[in-house]
Amino acid sequence: MSQIQLKEIRKKIDAIDNQLLALLNQRMQLVKEVGELKRATNAIIYRPEREKAILDRLKSLNHGPLNSSAIDAIFLEIFAVSRNIELPERIAYLGPSGSFSHQAAESRFGAMSEYMAIGSIRTIFEVVNSGMARFGVVPIENNQEGMVPETADCLEQYDLHIVAEIPMSVHFTFASKVDRLSQIKKIYSKDIAFRQCRRFIDEVVNNPSVALVPVESTSKAARMAAEETDSAAICSKIAAQDYHVPILFENIEDSSDNQTRFFIISKRFVNQRSGNDKTSILVKLAHSDEPGSLANFLQEFNRSSINMTKIESRPAKKGKSFKYWFFIDFEGHFEDRNVQDIMEKYKKEIKWLGSYVKLC
Repeated sequence: MSQIQLKEIRKKIDAIDNQLLALLNQRMQLVKEVGELKRATNAIIYRPEREKAILDRLKSLNHGPLNSSAIDAIFLEIFAVSRNIELPERIAYLGPSGSFSHQAAESRFGAMSEYMAIGSIRTIFEVVNSGMARFGVVPIENNQEGMVPETADCLEQYDLHIVAEIPMSVHFTFASKVDRLSQIKKIYSKDIAFRQCRRFIDEVVNNPSVALVPVESTSKAARMAAEETDSAAICSKIAAQDYHVPILFENIEDSSDNQTRFFIISKRFVNQRSGNDKTSILVKLAHSDEPGSLANFLQEFNRSSINMTKIESRPAKKGKSFKYWFFIDFEGHFEDRNVQDIMEKYKKEIKWLGSYVKLC
């Protein structure tokens, strides 16, 4: 390609960029008008079902070379900028900076939002419940290790709603400032990360005398490894880079299909129906001691043609007897007629957590 041809192509790119800038500013002006209308009626700014509908429409019109992932990346950032113009909102996540929760938060709220790095899942719930942050991002389950107990318990204890789910692939690195693995005396990470990287610890580190030290987040693990020369961290690549800890090994998780599902939580939040929804509830059966009580309850979903996608029990932690409540996911929106029938029949025993766009 000649320099003349390259110069002409670049001129065309510049002209398109100029058009994009003008169109984006037009979009943001309309967004400001929407924000003023929403503020006047105290309406909710973040509408995941509306964003999903826009993405689906754009993908149906797309003929390349952009793929679906590229469209998501570009327009989710546009949506995030738009929300900040409508009404800046603070988001709390499990910190420090660079954690997987931070990455999940930025994937939905963009780089421009105001973030709060919080030290524990329970404190995120408290911060959102108090109004100090409009949204919180918390891990709910990993496809290799199951549910995050602290998040499940907080969903039962706080009056907050699930706004959206975020599925995210999780890859761990092993980072340390040591020259040789034999110099490592401690490895820092979150407890669930140790379980997800057990094969690497057993076969590569291969030193029973090394202490596995659980901390609140993988980002804190990276910070600790940066401060202590005889230590290492199992953490995200971003966290290792943020704290300038050399990465010795990448993708050390036992399964290449390792995924974590996150929830966005908020107060008094109701999503409109999207046509492809999931609902989460907590169930405490009043007559759980009676034979067949749980089976009878579950049969209600079968009779109503509702597909249940998850059920998990948690101890009630009240009284001396062994009582349990159940976390349940199923397909559908709480405003659907068949869902309403069940909610009405068991209204004293069901706590509705949220209905949101199904992504996994």
